[in-house]
Amino acid sequence: MKHLIDICDLSVSELDSLMEKAIDIKNNPEKYSEKCKGKKLATLFFEPSTRTRLSFEAAMYELGGNVLGFSEAGSSSSSKGESVADTARIVGCYADIIAMRHPKEGAPLVASMKAGIPVINAGDGGHHHPTQTLADLLTIKIKKGGFDNLTVGLCGDLKYGRTVHSLIMALSRYKNIKLVLISPEELRIPNYVIKDIIIPNNMEYVETADLEKAIPELDILYMTRIQRERFDSLETYERLKDSYILNRAKLNNAKKDLCILHPLPRVNEISVDVDDDERACYFEQALNGKYMRMALILKLLGIDGKNIEKNTSEEELCYDYKCENPRCITSVEQELPHIFKKSDKDNGVYRCIYCESKAKNN
Repeated sequence: MKHLIDICDLSVSELDSLMEKAIDIKNNPEKYSEKCKGKKLATLFFEPSTRTRLSFEAAMYELGGNVLGFSEAGSSSSSKGESVADTARIVGCYADIIAMRHPKEGAPLVASMKAGIPVINAGDGGHHHPTQTLADLLTIKIKKGGFDNLTVGLCGDLKYGRTVHSLIMALSRYKNIKLVLISPEELRIPNYVIKDIIIPNNMEYVETADLEKAIPELDILYMTRIQRERFDSLETYERLKDSYILNRAKLNNAKKDLCILHPLPRVNEISVDVDDDERACYFEQALNGKYMRMALILKLLGIDGKNIEKNTSEEELCYDYKCENPRCITSVEQELPHIFKKSDKDNGVYRCIYCESKAKNN
């Protein structure tokens, strides 16, 4: 059985196939209106969401299926102390596929081990958000025709921004991508993203705090929200929340075919005066997310065409370490085994299978 936990679960050919299917769904919706008749999607959202949850629900309904689930942890048995594993086992008895969002990193992976049905990661803490990346990729493909030879600016919260991390992972498999990483010092891209993804894949990158200086060279500008829910200190959040505000005036020196993306929701990092600019693509991006989720549901259920291939590569596992990341699912579910996998690209370093944190004693 195949799940989608991080974007690298999909090969480049699988990504291409999903995008082709999404475009066909967009152009021929009637052809797909009964494809999931009799199937049920469970949306398990332990963390607030509007776009992602409704996008999944709209996707399943437009495929002729049904939806069940919850939109906050307080309305689930997790409020009584039920584990993610047990929730997944139970929901697996009622549904055909699960979309899960959870504040703890690795929770969807745990669900995928226990549910008995396909699981889609709809966001796990500051870790991954692969279906948002599918929306991003389809929008870039439609606007730019492909992914090679692009200069991509990523702006705002690069430290906790799971959408940023997933997009970098996806783009790392294309040719001649240059990244311009725009953030305040406190929200710079994590070092492991540079060491594990950017450098090994020979991606050119620069780090800067100056958005206006960076804009003229960009083909893609990916704005992100400074996320209050990721900060332990309200004071730090208040100091950083308005670090970048994109308005129409700042686009004067931008390329005429610049593509402005945002995973949404926005607060004030993109002024409303940008919305009518032909370079603003973020609302179209949200719509594209629905089509990509429709294509993904069809593939994971094996309903339309060849199912996504399962990665059968063996991993060297170790049980001798304890994950010390407070954002990891193991920090709140004490009975979960602490399992680490050997990372060849890190020269034998072991990383937690749930959150990818490095073993401390390694």
